[in-house]
Amino acid sequence: MKVLISLAQIFLRRLPGILGVLLGASLLVSATLRLVPGDPVDLILGEEAHEVDRQRLTRDLGLDRSFPVQYGMFLKQLVTGELRSYRADTTVYEMIAQALPHTVLLALLSVAVSLSLGIGLGIVAALGRRRGVRGQMVDFFALLFAYLGVAVPRIWLGPVLLLVFAVHNDLFPVGGADAGWRGLVLPVLSLGTAMAAMLARMTRACLLEVLGADYVRTARAKGLGERVVIGRHALRNALIPVITIAGLQMGGLLAGAVVTEKIFNWPGIGTLLLDSIQKMDFPVVQAVVLLIAGIYVLVNLAVDLLYGLTDPRVRL
Repeated sequence: MKVLISLAQIFLRRLPGILGVLLGASLLVSATLRLVPGDPVDLILGEEAHEVDRQRLTRDLGLDRSFPVQYGMFLKQLVTGELRSYRADTTVYEMIAQALPHTVLLALLSVAVSLSLGIGLGIVAALGRRRGVRGQMVDFFALLFAYLGVAVPRIWLGPVLLLVFAVHNDLFPVGGADAGWRGLVLPVLSLGTAMAAMLARMTRACLLEVLGADYVRTARAKGLGERVVIGRHALRNALIPVITIAGLQMGGLLAGAVVTEKIFNWPGIGTLLLDSIQKMDFPVVQAVVLLIAGIYVLVNLAVDLLYGLTDPRVRL
């Protein structure tokens, strides 16, 4: 019960900051879109449209009003669910509802692969470093993967995977959700490699540091088995900073999903955002950016709560 109360207190302390971040993000993206050159009306009607039609559409979309009024209308329609796309005859919520499950599936699989591969590789590398030449070779290749994974940008890795495994060798489909699980393999690898590499480096470094701590040596001196020492004492404490890094990396994963989805023609939030930017569909862009900011903030809140569960000092 005390743990739940402590976690609730952490949530309440974070709540004003969460609301401030979301409000600031919505205000910033709304102001930025108004500075973009071009006119949504010209894209919808074409440059040869009659002036009367242009004025009528400008008035219908509310683009003739001042920025504070437009921003207020956006917040009101966002809350009431009446926010509509400039281009599609549907609400923004319906468009997001169609795209979000695809992004959630891609993100969850990428996180699962990144956590299992990154933490597992980091543990194997740290333990192998202490076990002779063969273990040191494992540590070397794990570090090589970690450095390359961090250095290679997703915007380059995605097209390379696509060319090698889809275009030239036809091992996987070029892209799209219609291909089933085979269409997920390359996007998941492209999206999860950097996060896995970062987690591998962090897990290795933290575990090596903990294995040299006094309490680990004391546990071994008392005759505890190596599995108990590593699993119950070393690994649990080593993963505390890894949890924080994983939460921060998930924000980068969301940003990377925007580019990755477009490269692999995956019909998720990222593709919806880029298409809406190209079409100057401001309501969709505002709503999607706010959604991404909200997910990022909630993921970091979840990390704080999980951090409180693993480290009692945080709950003080």
